[in-house]
Amino acid sequence: MASYIFSELQNSVLKLTLNRPQKFNSFVREMALELQKQLTEAAANEQVRAIYLTGKGKAFCAGQDLGEATDPNGPELTKIVTEHYNPIILQIRSIAKPVVCAVNGVAAGAGANIALAGDVCVAAESASFIQAFSKIGLIPDSGGTYTLPRLIGQQKASALMMLGDKISATQAEKMNMIYQVFPDAEFEEQSLKIAETLSQMPTLALARTKELLNRSFENSLEDQLNLEDRYQTECGHSYDYAEGTKAFLEKRKPEFKGR
Repeated sequence: MASYIFSELQNSVLKLTLNRPQKFNSFVREMALELQKQLTEAAANEQVRAIYLTGKGKAFCAGQDLGEATDPNGPELTKIVTEHYNPIILQIRSIAKPVVCAVNGVAAGAGANIALAGDVCVAAESASFIQAFSKIGLIPDSGGTYTLPRLIGQQKASALMMLGDKISATQAEKMNMIYQVFPDAEFEEQSLKIAETLSQMPTLALARTKELLNRSFENSLEDQLNLEDRYQTECGHSYDYAEGTKAFLEKRKPEFKGR
C-alpha cells in the first residue's frame, strides 16, 4: 500500500506531503497515525531543523474522511478527535522546530485548523479555507476554537465557524489568518524558501520563541517577563548567540547550529 505521507529531507528541511489526492487528502486513521509518527521522528532527528507540511494535488486537506467517520465498523468521533487530531495539533505546537504549513489548495475542517496551527501558514493564490463543521452538525475541532479567534478575533471567528463561509487565500491574508499568499506558479518555490530560511536560523532561539508564544495565552505579564528572562539567559549562553554576534562584528553570514 502506498504511503499516506510522502517524506523527503531536503538539506535540513523535512518536507511532509499529505498523499490522498483522490480524496482531497482527507484523513483516515492510518494517515493520521502516520503523520504523528513522522512528526515524532522529526522531533528526534537532529538533521531536521524545519518542517514543511503541504498536500498533493488540488487540496491541502479536506479534513476527516466522512466515509470512515460514518462507517459502523470505523472509529467513533471521540476516537477520531482524541487519537487522530488532538495529538497532531499538540505535536505541531510543541515540537522544538519551526513548522511551515503550505496550503496548496482547499483547507477544510480539521485540515484548515491543522494548517493554522503551524508557526508560519502560507497559501497559494487559488487556495481557500473553510470551517466546514457546522455544515454537518459538528463543532470545530483540531484546536480551531482556540487558534482562530486568537488570529482574527472572536467576532470573525464566530461568524466563519457558524456560517461555514468559504474564504479565499487573499481574504485569509487580509484578516491576518495566514502570513502570506503567493501566486500559484511561484507557490512551492516561495513557500519552501521560507522553510529553508528558518532551517538556517538559530533554531534553539526559534524553539524558545515558539514556547513563549504558546505560554503567553495563559501567563500573566509578570510570569511572561520572568520566562523571557529565563530563556534569554539560556540563549545568551548558546553557541548560536556567540556565533551570531561574532559574525555580526566580522561582517559575515553566521553559521547557526541550533544549540
